[in-house]
Amino acid sequence: MPLHVPPAPAPALRSVLAALGSPSAVREAPAHALRAHQGPLSPDHPLPVHVWDDVSRAGGPGRTRLAGWRFLVRDGERAVAAAEAMLTADGWTFSHFCGGPYVTATEQALQQAEALPMAYQPRLLSVPELYMLTLWLHHDITSDGAEGVPAPADLLVPLAPAPPGIAAHRPQRVADLLPRLTLRVTPGPLLGSPA
Repeated sequence: MPLHVPPAPAPALRSVLAALGSPSAVREAPAHALRAHQGPLSPDHPLPVHVWDDVSRAGGPGRTRLAGWRFLVRDGERAVAAAEAMLTADGWTFSHFCGGPYVTATEQALQQAEALPMAYQPRLLSVPELYMLTLWLHHDITSDGAEGVPAPADLLVPLAPAPPGIAAHRPQRVADLLPRLTLRVTPGPLLGSPA
């Protein structure tokens, strides 16, 4: 099924295009593949990036907060980096370029999601407590991509590298994965302390 990608805010896209058009911004990017590109660079697959803080809080996980929009940066047919825009008091602005394994992992997870039998709205979901990034496949394809909390039937696809004990690139329902995430972030008893 095709993914229903929410449109990125126009100012966010413009800020990324401006950064890609700046030789100094590209030359100073931490992503080596971006600095070594040969052809024109183009932003692709805009995804809202949500942060899910306090996954293990009492009463269930809280809401997510929108942290920005991430675009895969293509040099021809392949993604070589990602570019992120963030919302500031003055509006959307370019934040940074990034490279590394999450670029190819995001591209792989998007391809996996396209092959699923249901339609989803793709988003990225960061779980800072676990140093984890997932592709969040939201079931409501008409919702605002900037808001919401993962619903029990939504799918999460942990991107590689995933934390120990969490399978990368294996789509899992939020209801199934959340207890495992909560268990991983809940501190256990200290050694030598009464249980």
